[in-house]
Amino acid sequence: QVQVAEFGGGSVQSGGSLRLSCAVSGYAYVFYCMGWFRQAPGKEREGVAVVDRGGRTSYADSAKGGLTISRDNAKNTLYLQMNSLKPDDTAMYYCAARSGYSSRGCSAWNVNTADFRDYKGQGIQVTVSS
Repeated sequence: QVQVAEFGGGSVQSGGSLRLSCAVSGYAYVFYCMGWFRQAPGKEREGVAVVDRGGRTSYADSAKGGLTISRDNAKNTLYLQMNSLKPDDTAMYYCAARSGYSSRGCSAWNVNTADFRDYKGQGIQVTVSS
């Protein structure tokens, strides 16, 4: 059974940094696409960033600048380094993964859609205070 668990959330002040990790267990292969999406109170859910199995990355416009996504294929682990955090980054962050190739591509837009991803975690809270 595949399990997805996020780590590293918390509360920081504006300008601070956090590093989220996502560990996926129970899956013997390399995911085609892994990424993060987030849900903030009163806002629509949005894709944040993705990285495909070849290491190519894609970011939402709102996430460019302060975020860096990376993965370790050998460990099926995903990371999100978040620097220069702003209060607008406050949200529940979810890790998501898709097993096989999609002609739709691996993008921040797609990772936000339920029919694209095969697995997702329970989410982890990130709170940025001003």
